[in-house]
Amino acid sequence: MSRLIFLFAIVAVVYWLLRSYVKRPPSQPATKAPEEMVRCAQCGVHIPKSESIPAEGMYFCTPAHQRAHSQQNE
Repeated sequence: MSRLIFLFAIVAVVYWLLRSYVKRPPSQPATKAPEEMVRCAQCGVHIPKSESIPAEGMYFCTPAHQRAHSQQNE
């Protein structure tokens, strides 16, 4: 009887170890809502609105482009 219990314990431990090593599929990350893209008024590159520099009702990709556009329109 003790052999049967010992065998059952070994099988249970092996099962538990194998189960812990099995790779589970990664959970799907939460998808973000698509972000609005805007066009740089100076060079025309499209960038995410959160990364753009808004000025005078327009959007720019860098501060240099914002300054260049302001200087052209003076």
